[in-house]
Amino acid sequence: MALNLSNLGAPKGANSNKKRVGRGMGSGMGKTSTRGHDGQRSRSGSRMMRGFEGGQMPLHRRLPKRGFTNIFRVEYQVLSLDTIELVASTRNVTEFTLESIRANGLLKKKRALVKVLANGEIKTAVTVYAHKFSAAAKTAIENAGGKAIVLGEAVESEAAAA
Repeated sequence: MALNLSNLGAPKGANSNKKRVGRGMGSGMGKTSTRGHDGQRSRSGSRMMRGFEGGQMPLHRRLPKRGFTNIFRVEYQVLSLDTIELVASTRNVTEFTLESIRANGLLKKKRALVKVLANGEIKTAVTVYAHKFSAAAKTAIENAGGKAIVLGEAVESEAAAA
């Protein structure tokens, strides 16, 4: 008989009834209800902390702790010059705003901050709007005849001028 979705079944021994404890001696799980005779886990209300290893030094205390996690760290999505060049030449895009960068599928995260790095070369004159530029990327864009505009900074400089 051919196996298909209409005659699938669980393998033998896969389905078993749940253990019903404390239902009398005939069940094999009466009296102590599978808890044994004495000890911490035989008592009612017993609960060990997460990671408890029977009194042995727990793994999270045995392993060495090193380093520091900066809770104020700001993460950027990286956009490289060769990617900008590829999109500019194939799709005739001259202005890279955050919306057009997302529309062209160059960002993985929706609300990510963007940093342009100088990986590769750029020959097309394009205007790129990003939150940060590496110094080499900024000079490469400007040498190609384009503009590198830092987002957030333009608004602050206009407010200061007013």
